[in-house]
Amino acid sequence: MSSTAESKMVLTKTVLSTVGSVAATAMVVRTVVNEFLPSELHEYFFFGLKNIFSRFSNQLTMVIDEFDGLVNNDIYEAAEMYLGNKLSPNTRRVKISKPEKEKHINITMERDEEVTDVYSGQKFKWVWLCRRVESRDFYNPRDLNSTQRSEVRTFELTFHKKNKDLVLNSYLPYIMREAKLQKLKSRAIKIHTVDHENMYDSQSMNLDHPATFETLAMDSELKDKILKDLDRFVKRKDYYRKVGKAWKRGYLLYGPPGTGKSSLIAAMANYLNFDIYDLELTELMRNSDLRRLLVATANKSILVVEDIDCTIDLQNNLANRANDSPSNGANQQESKVTLSGLLNFIDGLWSSCGDERIIIFTTNHIEKLDPALLRPGRMDMHIHMSYCTPCGFRLLAANYLGTKEHILFKQIEELIETAMVTPAEVAEQLLKEDEIEISLNGLINFLHVKIKEKEDAKFKKVEAAQVETNEKKESDEKETEENFEEKRLPNEES
Repeated sequence: MSSTAESKMVLTKTVLSTVGSVAATAMVVRTVVNEFLPSELHEYFFFGLKNIFSRFSNQLTMVIDEFDGLVNNDIYEAAEMYLGNKLSPNTRRVKISKPEKEKHINITMERDEEVTDVYSGQKFKWVWLCRRVESRDFYNPRDLNSTQRSEVRTFELTFHKKNKDLVLNSYLPYIMREAKLQKLKSRAIKIHTVDHENMYDSQSMNLDHPATFETLAMDSELKDKILKDLDRFVKRKDYYRKVGKAWKRGYLLYGPPGTGKSSLIAAMANYLNFDIYDLELTELMRNSDLRRLLVATANKSILVVEDIDCTIDLQNNLANRANDSPSNGANQQESKVTLSGLLNFIDGLWSSCGDERIIIFTTNHIEKLDPALLRPGRMDMHIHMSYCTPCGFRLLAANYLGTKEHILFKQIEELIETAMVTPAEVAEQLLKEDEIEISLNGLINFLHVKIKEKEDAKFKKVEAAQVETNEKKESDEKETEENFEEKRLPNEES
């Protein structure tokens, strides 16, 4: 055997001996740590060892937490979506899901799995870590699964130190853009309701409302005005920042029941691809709950408070609550949400915690609302949802009967202008029959009945007013006679 072969053999034995010694030492250290150190100190011990070895490494690791305080970390959400399409052949475990009516199967990383991504010729290693926190008071915002509320979830991004500027200025912005595109392609619009006892616990389901601006039975000019306002709002992020305003928009929908307020909200959500948060304010106990409620909602969303005049008695209860005695236990349990708290919710400092939000209030009685609630900056656009118009009827006929013209249309349009019926009432009549002519004749009969009811109600109102006038006249005459008698008797006695 040559001397070269012998030297290689000796070197191999030395290397193997050294590796074995290091492995044995590591096993001994691990056994000692597990046996003699409390479990609470394990994490800190191994973190210290990792930190020592990292000093000699040319790798840099960035930690991306799921939450930044109480709000979502956009980089975490973007990475979660982006990495689902970057799983390598070496990946052993993945999570898949497909909520009902969503377009695609969602693929995400499983905990402690690694993914290697290549960008601009450089390699980037991602690891998704979940750490259990033993605390009864700890929970992650918006976690519906109780088994995960004590988990802190993070991504670790590891790369060569020389690529730090590339990551911050190019790679992460690229991931944000790609995730946004993926989200728009695959996401389904959701409707959320927030639990008042745990503001960060929202229950949601897919919004499968078919309403669109094309199917809304409303005046075409008003429809175009709303669409232009929405388009202008979503394009003006930089403008809102330039003028120093929070990027939000308020709409007040008012009008009789059945005029399509809920359908308009759904059409706005479908048009903008925004989620809806249905906010129930009657369950809130104090003004601070409103702020927590606002923080619990996401960007690019529509916040809806329906029947605001019934939700909070803004004019009467405000004075009554001020006179409540602290010793009155029953009063202490009542809602303490005030007009002032609601106004701060809409345009106070906390309203700027989030971008691209639309706030919608609906009411059947606009006259009951405090004027302070209606001014621009709070409710920027007031939309009157009126009774059905001839234009609205034609759209309903096209939607429900599949016809845009009929000999009975002119008669129906004349009756609609007098009958004061809601789009919901017209739609209900059109649903009753499949045959076009039978359906339209049924609508004509219904409109005649409504007009007669309207005339009868008007006649009864006039009759009641006349009776009231006559009673007042008789009362005044009687009072005049009594006053005359009182004055006459003293004069006769004198």
